[in-house]
Amino acid sequence: MDFQILELNEAEFMRWDAFVEATPDATFFHRSGWKTVIEQVFGHSTHYIYAERDGRIEGILPLAHIKSFLFGNTLVSTPFCVYGGIVATHTEAAELLRRHACDLAQALSVDSLELRNLTPSGVSWPTKDLYVTFRKEIDPDPEINLKAIPRKQRAMVRKGINEGLVSETDNGWQRLFRVYSESVRNLGTPVFPASLFRILRQVFGDDCEVLMVTHEGQDIAGVMSFYFRDQVLPYYGGSVSQARMLKGNDFMYWELMRRAGERGIKIFDYGRSKEGTGSYSFKRNWGFKPEPLYYENYLVKSDSIPEVNPMNPKYQLFIRAWKRLPLPVANFIGPMLARSLG
Repeated sequence: MDFQILELNEAEFMRWDAFVEATPDATFFHRSGWKTVIEQVFGHSTHYIYAERDGRIEGILPLAHIKSFLFGNTLVSTPFCVYGGIVATHTEAAELLRRHACDLAQALSVDSLELRNLTPSGVSWPTKDLYVTFRKEIDPDPEINLKAIPRKQRAMVRKGINEGLVSETDNGWQRLFRVYSESVRNLGTPVFPASLFRILRQVFGDDCEVLMVTHEGQDIAGVMSFYFRDQVLPYYGGSVSQARMLKGNDFMYWELMRRAGERGIKIFDYGRSKEGTGSYSFKRNWGFKPEPLYYENYLVKSDSIPEVNPMNPKYQLFIRAWKRLPLPVANFIGPMLARSLG
């Protein structure tokens, strides 16, 4: 029987996720829950397509369509996620999914189709070389993990410990959002809506965890992490200005690493950073080595890869102005802009 290309509906979520769980190349960001998140939080249309043969799923490609006056018109796998692209157990299934995505991109008249691959696909599409990821094995023994951190960074962790910082998991999302929203405003970035954090907790349940850091009973830092197979992925993190002096971020990521290792997690995925940024340097200071990400683009109406990122010089004036906004104003306006920054 030939392959069929079908579009995911809610009744097939469990089958889709079973394929994701069983396929080594799949990531947390291929899970069907992101379809719900993207539609409910950001209001974008999605096209989660899969290749089926003899009643079995043999390939998937999650896509979402972002259309913005300010930031362009793109079809992405997957927006608001660091990884995406085609996952297939059969080369024919992968090729059919790619062709279907290109046809869809043409039909939607987008500027470009972007596949956020962890590894190169072998096709000759233009590639965005801006991003790298940082992944490293961790040990169940906290002392082994601590000694693996380079000496200067290890000193920052110990300073946080000596300052009396405390970490605790939180069953909600509101505490994290208060810290996170202040942090991204200070970086000049529009904040995501609070509903993102609420719905992530609802959709992913125990696989979505919030860790908070306090000093003398006050929240100074927090991070929302995702758990997938034997991996932990710290994803939405932030801190208040006080945390810098107390080494709150250093302590927070150490506590996440320590806790994850003790529960049997084997891979600490520090996630995506842009080369030349502070977060890039911070992760390298932990002894993580950058690994290139292969963001491949099929150009439709655009003649070059869209550059919607803070490194683009045309956004620098906006970033400087945004940093000066009062926090309530930034939190009110930010979600309207952030929905297009996938």
